[in-house]
Amino acid sequence: MNEDRVIGNAKNVGGQVEEGFGRATGDVKSQLQGKAKQMEGAVQDIYGQAKETASDAVEAIRESASGAEDFLRTTIEQRPYTAAAIALGIGYLIGRFGRRANY
Repeated sequence: MNEDRVIGNAKNVGGQVEEGFGRATGDVKSQLQGKAKQMEGAVQDIYGQAKETASDAVEAIRESASGAEDFLRTTIEQRPYTAAAIALGIGYLIGRFGRRANY
């Protein structure tokens, strides 16, 4: 749970208390301010959740990229001639498709 989620939950609880106080005293303004704080807290909590989700996704991508790097390194070390031939073929294809069509 990150800082945004904690602050958002605190604002939400504070808004509920303020709304309850407004209901008890019959003060419509306090009720509306409490609702506004609840909404602000909910939005900040959702923002915190989105940040956590994005952080988790970045970590997963890093881990998979590290696995792909290890696989590629091992393949090149075990089969250097095959890797060079594949790189040459890819370079040739890029060169062929990169040419203009009016030649």
